[in-house]
Amino acid sequence: MRGWLLIIGLLCTSLLQAAPGVDAFSVVPDGEGGQTYTLTIQILLFMTALSLLPGALMMMTSFARIIIVLAILRQALGTQSTPSNQIIVGLALFLTLFIMMPVFTEVNQVALQPYLAEEMDTVQALQAAAEPIKAFMMAQTREDDLALFARIGNFAELEQPDDVPFTLLLPSFATSELKTGFQIGFLLFIPFLIIDIVVASILMSMGMMMLSPMIISLPFKIMLFVLIDGWALVFGTLASSFQL
Repeated sequence: MRGWLLIIGLLCTSLLQAAPGVDAFSVVPDGEGGQTYTLTIQILLFMTALSLLPGALMMMTSFARIIIVLAILRQALGTQSTPSNQIIVGLALFLTLFIMMPVFTEVNQVALQPYLAEEMDTVQALQAAAEPIKAFMMAQTREDDLALFARIGNFAELEQPDDVPFTLLLPSFATSELKTGFQIGFLLFIPFLIIDIVVASILMSMGMMMLSPMIISLPFKIMLFVLIDGWALVFGTLASSFQL
């Protein structure tokens, strides 16, 4: 892995060194009131954007809600590290891709393909790509969370969703996703908590206080979850909880 990173770093360095220093910082007018950046600056901006991609994936998509619900579900089952963290992250990632596919398809149609066809410059493509993502985030964001951060940031009164800037939408969306994730996790936790209480009460009445209720209740919780097809129910509920 380190060898590949070293090779990629050397290739990026050679690309930056191959171009003249003056061209690397030049901005050319496009004749229509806009500006076009040189290829070297575009590569630098692209590499910078890649470093921010994991954060954007976690906080601007459905990933946060899904990973919270799956982590709480594992805790409710009492299976400790099963499924493992890698499996939970993988499930959350692929379910996120499934949920976000309509948004990604629209981004590809309105921004990526016109940019590749040279019908848009970089700035126009970024603005076009931001619209479907912003619409998705607005659909999941609570109005009280928007009002809270608008009051904290001293934003002017917003009359319509298009007036909401990204700087206000991002924290509001993240807060709403945390709330929704914990609400779904709470509802999932209740049935398994009831099983733990019933098993603990039975053991207490039998005088078996030294025996851990978790050991007895774990097979019953797993059996209940399997019999009701729990994974399909959880994934279906998570997928349908997003307004697209």
